[in-house]
Amino acid sequence: MTRVRLIAAAFAVAVAGAASWCAAQTVLPEPIVTVPGMPPVPDPTNLYSEIGPDRVSPALKNDLPRVYVPNRRSNTVTVIDPATLQVVDTFKVGRNPQHVVPSWDLRTLWVANNAEGRTDGSLTPIDPLTGKPGPAIPVDDPYNVYFSPSGKHAIIVAEELKRLDFRDPQTMKLDYSIATPKCGGINHADFSIDGSFALFTCEFDGAVTKIDLVNRTVIGTLILTPFYDRPDVLAQLATFEKKPALVLHSIELGGAIYARRGMPQDVRISPDGKTFFVADMLANGVHVVDGASFRETGFIWTGIGAHGLYPSRDGKLLYVANRGTNKMMDRPGRPGSVSVIDFATHKVLKTWPIPEGGSPDMGNVSADGKYLWLSGRFDDVVYRIDTTSGAVDKIKVGREPHGLTVWPQPGRYSLGHTGNLR
Repeated sequence: MTRVRLIAAAFAVAVAGAASWCAAQTVLPEPIVTVPGMPPVPDPTNLYSEIGPDRVSPALKNDLPRVYVPNRRSNTVTVIDPATLQVVDTFKVGRNPQHVVPSWDLRTLWVANNAEGRTDGSLTPIDPLTGKPGPAIPVDDPYNVYFSPSGKHAIIVAEELKRLDFRDPQTMKLDYSIATPKCGGINHADFSIDGSFALFTCEFDGAVTKIDLVNRTVIGTLILTPFYDRPDVLAQLATFEKKPALVLHSIELGGAIYARRGMPQDVRISPDGKTFFVADMLANGVHVVDGASFRETGFIWTGIGAHGLYPSRDGKLLYVANRGTNKMMDRPGRPGSVSVIDFATHKVLKTWPIPEGGSPDMGNVSADGKYLWLSGRFDDVVYRIDTTSGAVDKIKVGREPHGLTVWPQPGRYSLGHTGNLR
């Protein structure tokens, strides 16, 4: 063998050895051990890996492509054909419909009629094959509906009763309840990557509560504030005293702050399952909460009345619906917008204003990821927002549209709300 060939052979051996060493040093993410009955997590670095445009379940192939819009003050659901942007149906449901919620098995869309201040709350099932409603089932105070990660229970968020009711997901027969007395206005939630706990927002207490789903207990309640790193502010807020509100974007350490509790709304977990993002319509932004330690670690200013949170289909972006007002009820034409947050950096990449004003609230992303559909809460319209350009189409619906859902959606199972699929 010539000298050149010997050198080449030695180099090849060295390269092969280096490649083997590098492969040995590659650290693969630990598999997620989920609660019994919960489907596995295919990608521990991205729990949204199964909601991509190519992940629509074959079981949904005959479901009608529709947008279902609950109109809270009309007691109706408006049905929109997303291909033509035309209203194709409107039907009556129970009193004060709040959200349209895909079931865990993706075969029923439940309309949550919570009948505010009354005792005749109900759930109306919609068949996604026909788009038609079935007979309503009486249920106490169903402001929102979620599903346990295993699919064993429907979790009825009884907001006025400060309670979570765990029911049979088909018949809605009550199994057990978890009382949440320190969580006034309990409403929106998201679940840990392993399904062992969930965070629910406490709208009227400016806080978020952590629920142990395995042991059926409340782990704790955390007050949220943009001044999360100021112990004096947290101590002030913990007193429940009413203080003047002063919105500050920056302040010297030790300076005086007169803060009020916020009004947390929607919740969404990060792709790696480590942090939770919580929209706050009084703080005008999104709180960042570490799930394991249950501590607030950051705050992202977005826009007036931050409300709904929706991940992009690739799990890289978080769309924030800024309702354009800090009020629970307001007139049309408020300065509503949608902010786009980068999950990895926690930075706002862009903000799209609603032309001529509006009140974007709740909704979801189309199956192909090209559009974000949101209700215009105080404008009696629905917005279809292009996720590339931010261009907006408007469709007239009933009075005070709220938690609409887009159907079908990609994913293996639904954790509830307007389509929290995984």
